[in-house]
Formats: sequence, structure tokens, C-alpha cells
Amino acid sequence: MPIDSPSLKAELLDEFQQSIKPISPAGEAWRRLRKNKMAVFGLCVVLIYFFVAIFADVLPLYPYEAQVIDHQNLPPSFLSAGEVMMKSKTSYLQKLMVVENRTEMTAYEKKDMEDLTSAVKTDPVHAKHYWAGTDNLGRDMLSRTVFGGRISMAIGLVGSLTAILIGILVGAIAGYRGGKIDALLMRTVDVIYGLPYMLLVIILMAIFGRSMLNLFVAIALVSWLDVARVVRGQVMSLKSAEFIEAARSMGAKSSYMIWKHLVPNTMGILVVYASLLLPRCIISESFLSFLGLGVSAPLASWGSLVSEGVHMMETYPWELLVPALAMTLFLFAINFLGDGLRDAMDPKSKNRV
Repeated sequence: MPIDSPSLKAELLDEFQQSIKPISPAGEAWRRLRKNKMAVFGLCVVLIYFFVAIFADVLPLYPYEAQVIDHQNLPPSFLSAGEVMMKSKTSYLQKLMVVENRTEMTAYEKKDMEDLTSAVKTDPVHAKHYWAGTDNLGRDMLSRTVFGGRISMAIGLVGSLTAILIGILVGAIAGYRGGKIDALLMRTVDVIYGLPYMLLVIILMAIFGRSMLNLFVAIALVSWLDVARVVRGQVMSLKSAEFIEAARSMGAKSSYMIWKHLVPNTMGILVVYASLLLPRCIISESFLSFLGLGVSAPLASWGSLVSEGVHMMETYPWELLVPALAMTLFLFAINFLGDGLRDAMDPKSKNRV
């Protein structure tokens, strides 16, 4: 085809006159995030966890507080509870006969097996299925792990959001005002920062008692310090920018510049920090519940379930493994998501894709 042919000229013209769609910073960050496979995996896992936690009441789960004494410490199985009981009883009697060096069951054992068989066939409660096993009170471990995860995630979410709000307020005012106000606020942060973090939370819980509200407050009150420092640093670097000088020359008030210009420009780093603060709050709640200062019965959290499972780990390991694996997977997923958000929202990051 000649180089000056009309069709070739039209093709070249179309190629160079293509319309270019503008991409917002959020769209560019989302594009980079989608290329990070581990971050996408973490996002999917976190969304699934939150979906299950939100709609736990309508999912086909047994009540988390329902106790069936006959179903104590049943292992995870896809069989019905009655079938698992029969199988466990038969296995126990066979081992007992081997130890006692006999080949037949005693009359009492036969009567016990007949009663169990009759109860399994007639009582509908034995038709339940415990895919994750039961605890020492006959409660469904899957249901308790799901509802316990709802409480742990709620505490982590509310605690991290409260900490971020307090940190934004203190950090923005300190960074923008400077001078004595900055010194006073930052020295207060330094004093609180020097106190033992977990010891302070334990003292607060011991003074004000065990309740969900006190747990929210205790975790949030000691989690905002890093947020305040981060926001202060960002505000101090932005307050001399040209758009701030332009707003100041137009007579904009300090409060307007802080909340309409400075704080919105720190949202990128705050979103990343929130994704990393959430698992920290969950771990804090789990540690408090493990010590007996967190969520109280009949409610449960991942920490309280792990605490209960530790006492049964040698004989009934699923009572520890089920909540521990659920919490570990969530924490890994949200950390993968946080690392991906950090790389995606930082255009200067060396790890960006």
C-alpha cells in the first residue's frame, strides 16, 4: 500500500486523534490496587467476612447461645450430631474392650447403646449438623465464631474510626496553629505515648467495669496517638502550599482551611492507616478478652473463644483452631489489603504496580 494512500492516512489520523479519558487519583489508585493480587485477595476476604457478619442473623446458623448438653465436645463433621455420637460411642467401647481384653459388651453397655440409638432416632435435636464441632456446653462452634467475629470486627471498626477522628482533630489543630498550641498538644501526646499501652487499657477496664461501651472507649483512647502525629506532619507540610495561600488571601477562616482543604488532602494516608489500625484494635480486644477483661458471656469474641479453647486444646483442639484460624485469616487479609492500599495510593512508592 503506498504511503500516501487515503486509507493509510485515515488509519494514522484515527490512531493519533483518539480521545484520552482523564483518570482521577482515586481511579488511578484503584487501577494499581487491582494489579496487586494479594491486595485483591485480602479485599475479597474482608468483604466476605463483613458480609457474613452483617447478615449473620439471616444465615442458616444455630443460635450462638443455644446449649445442648448431649452434644458436648462433638468433633467437626458433615454427619448429623446423632451419627457422630453413635460413632464416638462405638469407637470408645471398642477401645475399652481391647484394653480390658474382652470381645463383647457388658449388659450395661448394650443397654446404654440401645438408649442412645433410640434417642438418636426419635429426638429431632440429634439431627443437627455441626460442621465446626461444639464446645464444652454443646454450643455450635461455627455459629459462635461467626457471631464472635461480628463483635470483634465491630470493636475494631468503631475503635479505629474513633481513634482516627480524635487523631484528625488533635493533629490538624496542632499542625495548623503551631506555636504554644502545637507544643501543648504534642507534649500531651508524648506523655500518653510514654505510658504502657496495654496496661493503660487494662486499668481503664478495671476502673470502669466490663461492658461493650467501655471496651470501645478504652481501645480508642490509646489508639489515636499515632494518627495525631501523622496528621500533624501532613498538615505542616501542606499549610504553606499555594492553594492554602490562595485561600488565605481570599479571607478564608482557619476552620474552613483545615476541614475543607488540609484534612481532605490527608485522606489518602488516613485510609491506609485505618486499614492497619483495624487489626491492631482487634488484637487489643482479643488480648483483653483472653485475660477476661473483654467481652463477657453469653456474648463471645474471637479473643474469648481462643481463651476458652486454650483449656481444651489437648483433648478437643477444634475449640481453639476454629476461632484462631478465622481470626488469623482475617488479620492476614486486612494486612495484605493495607499494604496494597499503601502502594496504590502513594504515587512515589517503590512497590507500586
